[in-house]
Amino acid sequence: MPEIYISTDVESDGPIPGPHSMLSFGSAAYTADKQLLSTFSANLHTLPGAQPDPKTAAWWQTQPEAWAACRTDLQDPAHAMKNYVGWLKGLPARPVFVAYPAGFDFMFVYWYLMRFAGESPFSHSALDMKTFAMAMLKLDYRDSTKRAMPRRWFDKLPHTHVALDDAIEQGALFCNMLAESRAAGQEGQDVQGVQHVQGTQP
Repeated sequence: MPEIYISTDVESDGPIPGPHSMLSFGSAAYTADKQLLSTFSANLHTLPGAQPDPKTAAWWQTQPEAWAACRTDLQDPAHAMKNYVGWLKGLPARPVFVAYPAGFDFMFVYWYLMRFAGESPFSHSALDMKTFAMAMLKLDYRDSTKRAMPRRWFDKLPHTHVALDDAIEQGALFCNMLAESRAAGQEGQDVQGVQHVQGTQP
């Protein structure tokens, strides 16, 4: 098992960490063959001096159940992030951060890891599922949305805006994409191998 894919979803009260807070995050640890090994989630106290972004606050008003879910059992960010590092280091292979889009979720997780735990087991890199879809679908980046993805990539899992629910759903999607990409790559190698053998025939 060379690496484990940590599908992660973040819920926040604004677009950037520091001025705004990460309210909740959830991570689902998947193997490449779609085994869900373990999960981690935490709801966090807001940062001292931070304020909700008005547009984000207005969106949260349309999601009362998800809001209630992320405001229960609150933890101090330092406590949560140190436990998160311990969880990541306890996995049986190196973790790879996976998100859609990684630019948003990784920004918050990395900032919180460095601020409150002093390290990032992910280093400073993340795998962006939208970029992966762009490569697979042969589309422009802006067109590589979930609407453009084939239905066979999606499992029947809930998308609730509860961080761990969405991380599990997203991780299954990633594993389906990864399996199809690797199968296509193997087929291409098999074809090349046949062509090479045929080319050496007298």
